[in-house]
Amino acid sequence: MPKTGGYSVDIELTINGERTIVEAGSGDDLATVLRQHGYIDVKCGCDGGTCGASKIFVDGEVRMACGMEATDADGSEIQTVAALGTQADLHPVQQAFVDNFAVQCGFCIPGMVIQAVALLDSNPDPTEQEVREALDDNVCRCTGYQKPVEAVLDAAERMQGEQSVAADGGHPVTVAQHGDESTSCCGGDCDE
Repeated sequence: MPKTGGYSVDIELTINGERTIVEAGSGDDLATVLRQHGYIDVKCGCDGGTCGASKIFVDGEVRMACGMEATDADGSEIQTVAALGTQADLHPVQQAFVDNFAVQCGFCIPGMVIQAVALLDSNPDPTEQEVREALDDNVCRCTGYQKPVEAVLDAAERMQGEQSVAADGGHPVTVAQHGDESTSCCGGDCDE
């Protein structure tokens, strides 16, 4: 529902690939409108576009949805974290966050994942410092920044094809290279 006391307008958005028309009240931020229409993967921790939890892609650019007027997004293509992958087929960044235990309470993670995807799209092999700089406006209430940084670096490796994601969602396995001498579970150091 739009905020009371003002006017409301219909805006056209393409959200996660689906074209739709949503009602937005005057002064409604984009995060509020998206959440009202069921896109609850968009979080909002500050209502002002500063904490990073509400990050989404708007026409391919990372934006904080709670810091953007919904009407300013009219005609835009929106991608939320839910569109990156599915439970059965997570995006490599999402899988790396799971595998590296980078999700604590989870509230800030959608924004971090969106920012990480944007970083790896523009810089597929970032340094740890570059990852930290990319995530520096994502506030984690649990103050757990080390694991997300490790997850982004792990995702970078995975996306370069150096590792594959374990089918069971567990730790990644190193892909055997053509010509590797052993394909056993322990690389030939056991009796199997």
